Amino acid sequence: MDLDALAAARREEWQRLDDLSRARRLSGSDVDELVTRYRAASADLAGMKTAAGRTPHGDHVSTMLGRARLQLTGAPENVLRQIPRFFALQLPAALYRIRWTTGAVAAGFLLVLVLVAMWISGDDALVASLGPQAQLEQYAENDFTQYYSENPAAVFAGTVWTNNAWIAAQCVMFGITGIWPLMVLVQNAVGVGTAAAVMLAFDRGDVFVLYILPHGLLELTSIFVAAAAGLHIFWAWVAPGPRRRGEALATEGRALAAVAIGLVLVLAVAGAIEGFVTGQPWPWPVKIGIGALALALFLVYMLVVGRRAHRLGETGDLTEYEAGTPTVVAG
Repeated sequence: MDLDALAAARREEWQRLDDLSRARRLSGSDVDELVTRYRAASADLAGMKTAAGRTPHGDHVSTMLGRARLQLTGAPENVLRQIPRFFALQLPAALYRIRWTTGAVAAGFLLVLVLVAMWISGDDALVASLGPQAQLEQYAENDFTQYYSENPAAVFAGTVWTNNAWIAAQCVMFGITGIWPLMVLVQNAVGVGTAAAVMLAFDRGDVFVLYILPHGLLELTSIFVAAAAGLHIFWAWVAPGPRRRGEALATEGRALAAVAIGLVLVLAVAGAIEGFVTGQPWPWPVKIGIGALALALFLVYMLVVGRRAHRLGETGDLTEYEAGTPTVVAG
């Protein structure tokens, strides 16, 4: 094969391919032409490599083909440019989708908590079964409140954050079981309800509420959201609709994994409140007000910003380029 003769014969075609691959905008006909010329140049490159191996002409054509391939498939988006879209659209849209399930989870949690607290505190035998009288009294009078100040605030906040973030991540990751999020919720509801029962038994119910509310408003809401996300993943497996189960799970898993990432940051705020606010000797209206403000901001982000993102067509899932073209189904 005479490579110089081939290069001379194909010069205009290769130049047209190069022009199309460098164009900032392409019409439909331009894209069709780019594909056609890309195939032709690929055949030329294959012939040159077969006849002569690696050559300067072949390297030139290979470079043009690489540029054309990027024009057709697109280049990966810079991660830093994806961050604004994640927080402005993907995350709030994913949170908004699970708002009703979050409300149902919260109602169920509070119901179990109240029932456990009332049941145990109303029966002296059940209270006694929790431990010696002196130990329970020590817990109610001192240990419960000292828990929030016995360690350095930063260490305590970090410990609480990592523990709660791990619980939230489990609810999402193992949500496909359908059992794990419910088990986590019931265990926590029973634990908090039992602590409340001990405090009520020693007439310290007001102390319990005052120490739980500053951080608990945002912290518990985050756990409710995580459990709701996990249950949605489970439901995608049970009732995938017109999609295949694998596709439904992949879509919901990608969308709701955003929730897990977002909750890590939200729980960091809750941990900071628990570490730096709850145990402080400040007026209770101030401490509870800080917790209520944090919850209000989160709910605005979830319901107002999320609704706006949802109306724009966001679901929390990746873009088509990131996730791959979905399979078209009827129905």
